[in-house]
Amino acid sequence: MSPASKSFLLDLLSTPSPTGFEARGQRKWAAHTRKFADRVESDAYGNAWATLDGGTHGRRLMFEAHADEIGYMIRHISPCGFIYVDRIGGSDVATARGRRVDIFGDKGTVRGVIGNIAMHIRDREDEKVPKAHELVIDIGASSAQEVAEAGIRVGHPIVYADGVEELGTDKLCGRALDNRVGGFIIAEVMARLSKRKTRLSSTVYAVNAVQEEIGGNGARMIAHRLMPDVAIVLDVTHATDTPQVDQKQHGTVLLGGGPTLTHGAANHVEVVKRLIEVAAKAGIPVQHEATSRTTGTDTNVIFTQQSGIPSALVSLPLRYMHSVVEMAHLDDVEHTIQLLTAFAESVKAKDEFAVRL
Repeated sequence: MSPASKSFLLDLLSTPSPTGFEARGQRKWAAHTRKFADRVESDAYGNAWATLDGGTHGRRLMFEAHADEIGYMIRHISPCGFIYVDRIGGSDVATARGRRVDIFGDKGTVRGVIGNIAMHIRDREDEKVPKAHELVIDIGASSAQEVAEAGIRVGHPIVYADGVEELGTDKLCGRALDNRVGGFIIAEVMARLSKRKTRLSSTVYAVNAVQEEIGGNGARMIAHRLMPDVAIVLDVTHATDTPQVDQKQHGTVLLGGGPTLTHGAANHVEVVKRLIEVAAKAGIPVQHEATSRTTGTDTNVIFTQQSGIPSALVSLPLRYMHSVVEMAHLDDVEHTIQLLTAFAESVKAKDEFAVRL
């Protein structure tokens, strides 16, 4: 990874983009991809996509990742100036108390803390994980009027204040790797494809979609709009190589073992087969996952559009998902970029990715 690419990655990961409020990150992603794409476009709800034009009779290939991250939203402000919230997406309230947060208000970002009553004076008998509405945010205000004067009201979004950092010699750690690292990967794929001496026969779209964490709304919109001939969805998956995880139940996925290919449900057998062949030819390590029902990703809403879009899910192994210490291996990031780039180069005008009966 070049220094410029790493700088963009770290900047993108550090840019808050909670579900429904993704514009900050989308602007940075769009500005970056404009450097090498033929064009960058967006729609009414903030989906962004970059295009590399191919031949007139070539295939239409879509790489898709999601731009949004989990967080919270203000539901109530007490007369004493304390703030109560609801979750945006799958925020894990078990890890919430005692953390700093950033609230994105009308007058800019306001720092707050999620209160954590000292163990000495709270009732710890039968102590349970709090519910989201039991979390209390303190911004140092003493009244609801002071909160309002800070530009804060009901409906403003919140994310944890934790940033990203490099850990050891080859890992990234922080919040929101799920899935802004995916947005970086598809942008890097487009950058490498743009440097080819000859254009691909395929037109390639890199889509950074909104609102995945609450059901794939952005992916549904953009897949219906673009209707590609084949789609590769890029998301994260659970690395199961830590002591707390039962691999008999959750499968074996190793951090540093390469991207995973998912089998079953939404994943078209011919597209997955091509990914396996491409990886083997290029010497790219891959791992395998099984899903008998739903992938839990944008793949679910993409493959069912109109008469069907042949789709496959490629995932980056991630430890500690939906926490502020999500961890990824830089080798996995590079191998995922290589796999998607090689897949794009493998698609020819005659390829149909259809199940023949």
